[in-house]
Amino acid sequence: MKLIFSLCLTVCLFHAGFSQHAQKFTLVISNVNIVDATTGKIARNRLLAISGDTIQAVDDTKMVAKYKADRYLDGQGKYAMPGLWDMHVHFRGGDSLIAANKALLPLFLANGITTVRECGGDMTSSVTQWRQQTASGELAGPRIFTSGPKLDGFGAVWAGSLPVETPDQISKALDSLQKLGSDFVKIYDSKISHDAYLEIIRQAKKRGMKVTGHMPFTVELTEAAGLGMDGSEHLYYVFKACSAKEDSITALIRLQEHTDHPIGLFGALPALYNTYDSAKAKRLFKYLAEKHFTITPTLFITKTLVEIKETDHTKDSMLAYIAPGIQETYQGRVRGARRQSAESTQFTKKYDALCASLVPQMFAAGVNIVAGSDCGASNSFVYPGTSLHGEVKLLVASGLTPAEGLRTATVNGAKFLGIGKFYGTLQPGKCSDLILLTSNPLEDINAIDQVNVVLANGKLYTRDDLNALLATVKIQH
Repeated sequence: MKLIFSLCLTVCLFHAGFSQHAQKFTLVISNVNIVDATTGKIARNRLLAISGDTIQAVDDTKMVAKYKADRYLDGQGKYAMPGLWDMHVHFRGGDSLIAANKALLPLFLANGITTVRECGGDMTSSVTQWRQQTASGELAGPRIFTSGPKLDGFGAVWAGSLPVETPDQISKALDSLQKLGSDFVKIYDSKISHDAYLEIIRQAKKRGMKVTGHMPFTVELTEAAGLGMDGSEHLYYVFKACSAKEDSITALIRLQEHTDHPIGLFGALPALYNTYDSAKAKRLFKYLAEKHFTITPTLFITKTLVEIKETDHTKDSMLAYIAPGIQETYQGRVRGARRQSAESTQFTKKYDALCASLVPQMFAAGVNIVAGSDCGASNSFVYPGTSLHGEVKLLVASGLTPAEGLRTATVNGAKFLGIGKFYGTLQPGKCSDLILLTSNPLEDINAIDQVNVVLANGKLYTRDDLNALLATVKIQH
C-alpha cells in the first residue's frame, strides 16, 4: 500500500513539474537580482517566466533551460523591480494641445514609469482612448488610471471641471464619472463649498468610489477622513490639520469666505506655520493610518516652483521633448514667482522644509504615502518621467529609506487603488510590468535613473528601443 502511494505521489509530482516547464511562456528573463521594496532585500540570480502581462513563475536562474519561451533575455546581473508609478499627473491644455500631451507618454516609459494616475484635466475623451490603447499595447505609454474631470464649484479655475453645489448636481456628476469608467473621484478646491465638498464624499462612498483631492480651507481634514475620504493631494491640508489653532483659523476662514477680504490658502499659511503642534501632528497621523488614508506629498513640484526665480531652466535637456505649446503654459508660474517678494519666497522655503519633515513621520505612523510628480501643462519644468525620479529622491532625502522610497512608487500606489493583489511586487500571479536597473536602488536611490529595460503592458523595450522611442517625440527645430 505504501509502495502504491509512493508511486502515485511520484507520478503526480512528475506531471506537476512537467506541466509547469512544458508550458511555453512569452518571455523568460534570467540572471536578474529581484528588488523587494517591501522587505528591503534582494533575491539574487533569479529568473522570471512571463506570459503576456502576468508573471507565471520566479525561479533560480540555473533552471532557465527548463523554461520554454518565445523570447529570452539575459538580465546580466541587473536589478529587476516593478515598474514605477507616478500617482499624480495631468493631461491638459485644451484641444490644441491634445497631440502635444499624447507625445508625452513615451517620456514616462523611457524613465521606467509603467503606470500613471491621471488626476483631472480637460481632455477626458483622449485620455480614455489612450488608456485603452496603452493597455492593449497599441500605443507606447504607461498604464493609465484616471479620475476623469475634476469636481469643483461654479466658476472653477481649471477648464474641464464639473461644477457642483447641490446634492442633485453632485449625484449627476458622479453618474457621469461612473459612465466614463473613472477609477476615482478627484475634488478640487478653487470654488467648492464646505457643504458640497463633504456631500461629494458621502455620495461617492455610498457608490464605492475612491475619493481624493485638494481641500478647501473651510473644511478640516478629519471631517473628510471621518466620512471615508481615501486620500489628499499635496501637503497643505495635512499641514493645516497639524495646527494647534486649526479650529479657530478654520472658523475665521469660513467667516471671511464671502466678504471682500477672504482668506486664501497662502494667506493662512503663516498662521498655520506659527501654530504647528508636533503632538497634534502625531495624533493626526495615527488617526489617518487607522483610516487607511493616502497622502501624495508632491515635494518635487513644490521645490521646483519655489526655486524658479533662481534657476535657469533654458538649458534643461527635457525641453527637447516638450512641445512649444506646453512650454508656453510654463510662463504663468514664472511670472507669478517673479512677482513674489524675497520675504515670501524665504517663508515658502521654510514652510516646504517643515512639510517635508512630516513625510517620514507619517510613513512611520502607517499613513500610505505615494509618489506623485504633478507633471503636466502649466506646472513649469516638472517633466514627465524625470520629475517622478526627483520626487522619489526627495522623499528619501526627507528621511525615508531607499526601500521605503521605492514603495511609495510601486506597492503603495496599487494599495490606494485597491489592486495590490495584482500590482506592486514581482511575484507569480502578479503584473509583469517591470524595469531592469544597472545598479542596486536599495543602496543608492539614484539607481532609478539607470533604466536599462522596461516591460510594460506585455511589451519589452531595451534601452535602444527606449532611445528610439524618445527620438520619435523629440521636438524638431
